[in-house]
Amino acid sequence: MALFKYPVPEKLIDENGLRIDKRKYNELRPISFEVGVLPQCDGSAYIEMGGNKIIAGVFGPRKVQPRHLAHPNKCVIRALYRMATFSVEERKSPAPSRREVELSMVIRNSLEPAIFVEYYPKTLIDIVVQVLAADGGTRCASINAASLALADAGIALKDLVSAVAVGKVDGKIVLDLNDIEDKEGEADLPIAVMPQFNQFTLLQFDGNMTKEEFLNAINLGLEGIQIIYQKQQDAIRAKFAYEYSNSGELTEKNEREDE
Repeated sequence: MALFKYPVPEKLIDENGLRIDKRKYNELRPISFEVGVLPQCDGSAYIEMGGNKIIAGVFGPRKVQPRHLAHPNKCVIRALYRMATFSVEERKSPAPSRREVELSMVIRNSLEPAIFVEYYPKTLIDIVVQVLAADGGTRCASINAASLALADAGIALKDLVSAVAVGKVDGKIVLDLNDIEDKEGEADLPIAVMPQFNQFTLLQFDGNMTKEEFLNAINLGLEGIQIIYQKQQDAIRAKFAYEYSNSGELTEKNEREDE
């Protein structure tokens, strides 16, 4: 269920072309990132994307336990996607659902192509995603946060992975579906891309579109991904700029104490 609840009207797009949350067809929801939020993880990131509030943590590379699961030439990637019991309108069972198991696999498969897995033979990298509040498009928001968490952990990446869902609502192609659009719309197309290479790591589709609509949806999604990618890069720069600033202040303080 959506964190922000709207009454479902007969039309999800009004006569002015505005969606139920007053966005235009090609607008993303408000999105923000914060990197390095969990001190106990090797890397972490937090995302707010519309009403979604999601945190991702990365552990590794580390030894594989049990050892027989290790791969001699590359690392093993594991992903765990879970929704908090309070993340939706009606309390969710704490037991893992089939959807959570499926999205764990989707997240792993979307991120693994971006990782230089051959750099870390016989090791394990764990990616853990916790959805604190859900508002549609959690798989894409989770991929965005987990990609940043991998970078924060110092994992060698070919590129960040950026993701967004495009859909068809009231016969129109729209960017970044919210919860109601996801449930009430005619089609849903989540995509994830390594933008520097224009390489898709995720392409799923549910619903009905013509070939022309499908191609328009892909192009609209790629436009949105460029915005998300820039925000991901800004979040990484902000984190390391802050650390650099703090390290400089500590150096000056130590020099004054030595005097």
